Amino acid sequence: MSLQVEKLEKNMAKLTIEVAAEELEKAIESAYQKNKNRISVPGFRKGKAPRKMLEQMYGKEIFYEDAANELVPDAYDKALEECTEEIVSAPKIAVVQLEAGKPFIFTAEVALKPEVTLGQYKGVEVDKVDAEVSDEDVTAEIDRERDKNARMVEITDRPVRDKDVATIDFEGFKDGVAFEGGKGEDYPLTIGSHTFIPGFEEALIGAEIGKETDVNVTFPEDYQEQELAGKAVVFKCTVKKLQEKQLPELDDDFIGDVSEESDTVEEYREEVRKKLSDRKTKEAEQEKENAAIAAAIANAQMEIPDAMVETQQRQMVQDYANRLRYQGLTLEQYMQYTGVTSQMLMDQMKPQALRYIQTRLVMGAVAKAENLEATEEDFEEEVKTMSEAYQKEIDEVKSLLGEEGKKQVMEDICIRKAVKFVAEQAMEVESKGE
Repeated sequence: MSLQVEKLEKNMAKLTIEVAAEELEKAIESAYQKNKNRISVPGFRKGKAPRKMLEQMYGKEIFYEDAANELVPDAYDKALEECTEEIVSAPKIAVVQLEAGKPFIFTAEVALKPEVTLGQYKGVEVDKVDAEVSDEDVTAEIDRERDKNARMVEITDRPVRDKDVATIDFEGFKDGVAFEGGKGEDYPLTIGSHTFIPGFEEALIGAEIGKETDVNVTFPEDYQEQELAGKAVVFKCTVKKLQEKQLPELDDDFIGDVSEESDTVEEYREEVRKKLSDRKTKEAEQEKENAAIAAAIANAQMEIPDAMVETQQRQMVQDYANRLRYQGLTLEQYMQYTGVTSQMLMDQMKPQALRYIQTRLVMGAVAKAENLEATEEDFEEEVKTMSEAYQKEIDEVKSLLGEEGKKQVMEDICIRKAVKFVAEQAMEVESKGE
């Protein structure tokens, strides 16, 4: 195998990879052996027709595609080992020459890791985030806990109010004609949850139990059903049942149910205050970190190739698919239920993918500039954390990681050290909006 590297614009490169004619011949023969049992030839038992006869009947190119598919992955991997450039995208493969008796030549267009020119990253100014906990914050948090422990009480003597749970029958009409998918029975709807189209829930406020109510609404312009997008419709609704939340009294009995640390209301308020303070402090630290990274990125210069971003988008879509699988749902099912397309998912991931790449590039450059390195002790600590998280032995985690995995872990550690360095160096200033 031989490799030629041609640098292109915008941190792209074309790898021209040549595989010896002998290797191509082996791959063609392998493709023949795999496929011969599927091809029927008059006068021969299935799988017994000679390769030359099949090539005469169907063309000598009959096994070329399978041969190329067999050769490309291995040849590309070997090219990566030989290439001195750092490749950061999936390859775009194009066949240049594919003919028996001649070398197999193909190209792989790839993105190269961009160079980063750092600007200011030490002492960048970030808005100071208020981490103080007010009495109102404590009360609101306690009310949320009371809401979690609320019980539903049926209401029979008043109309619908905000926050009620109304069990409704409904049917939608456009221009006086019922439309498909617009009918439901015994549907539990929390008023103010914004789960129905805008205006629907608000229009039910004041509706009386057992009486039909007309709800006039307009579907959003971007509604997925094109026939209804932007159209005015009327839903005929009947509230069949009405419930409201009844919050528990804030007393010692309630405290005993929700807290293992406090016995009285006053003790519980202090417990909640401390937890809120810890949470807000962590959130403030995270906001400071994010703002410092954003400033360092804004001050840096780099040219990120589209192929690098697209590769990261695809990885994020795959990660999302894996998370869905843990919930018992395939990506295809999710797209079917939600109406989201593959391209829509890719578009949604693009800003996040770009920010991820920018962060790693700039923080990697900061780590290099500040000689921030990952030590073996850092790696051992990281592996220990991973073994506890995945409930595996440390040696098993190391084995699963391998050399490439270890390299990735060490890089991640360096990135985190750079993030911490930039955040610690940042200068907090009062927000200009205050």
